[in-house]
Amino acid sequence: LLLGCELTASTKSYTFQVDEEDDSDHILALSVVCLTDGAKDECNVVEVVGRNHENQEIAVPVANLKLSCQPLLSLDNFKLQPPVTFRLAAGSGPVHLAGWHRIMHREDASFEEDDDLSEEDEEELPPIMPAKK
Repeated sequence: LLLGCELTASTKSYTFQVDEEDDSDHILALSVVCLTDGAKDECNVVEVVGRNHENQEIAVPVANLKLSCQPLLSLDNFKLQPPVTFRLAAGSGPVHLAGWHRIMHREDASFEEDDDLSEEDEEELPPIMPAKK
């Protein structure tokens, strides 16, 4: 599933969450953060707000965009686990965030060994030789 949201001066945050009763595993991957039409030449800082292993809120800046020098940032499918909030910590935007949401149902997550791959089929690599001086 595709995900997209826009952060602006009037809408400074967007929270992505799933139903607590859902027993599926959810992965949210952030691909691109970019300034959109109407952005000013100012620093726009986007933070990801989540919870750590002690259930304390933590905020991590993931993008600092400025129209004149870096209007777009590719995050190479930066993976997050919901619930997660995207927040415009500085600037007025508009900043567009795009990515995808994958749902893995528990019964689909079982791993079976592939019969096509066996130890005999693995290619042996030659040993590494020391460099000649």
